[in-house]
Amino acid sequence: MEEVWRLGEAPGRAVLDGLNTRTERIRAYTTIMTILHRLNDKGLLKRRRQGKSDFYVATFSREEYADARAAAQVDALVEEWGELAFVHFAKQMATLDPHRRQQLSRLARRA
Repeated sequence: MEEVWRLGEAPGRAVLDGLNTRTERIRAYTTIMTILHRLNDKGLLKRRRQGKSDFYVATFSREEYADARAAAQVDALVEEWGELAFVHFAKQMATLDPHRRQQLSRLARRA
């Protein structure tokens, strides 16, 4: 996802090349294409065919994706642990300095 966000809309080959320039471990084209197809199937990428090439673009910004993942994780914690999860969230909030707590409260009201 990071490489697609960095490139914007890009063909699979460009994603592969971008990933391979930043690592010692070279990834195979088929591996990257499999991952891109799976991300498309999950709705995280949108695929557009142009000639023989598939171009991919993220359906969510980094911020939107982070927000959705955080919400899903919190929902899962609350579903599994119930009130105990809220107790630990409250304990964590209590350790924050007042200014940071105030910032988070404002953010929560806007969400």
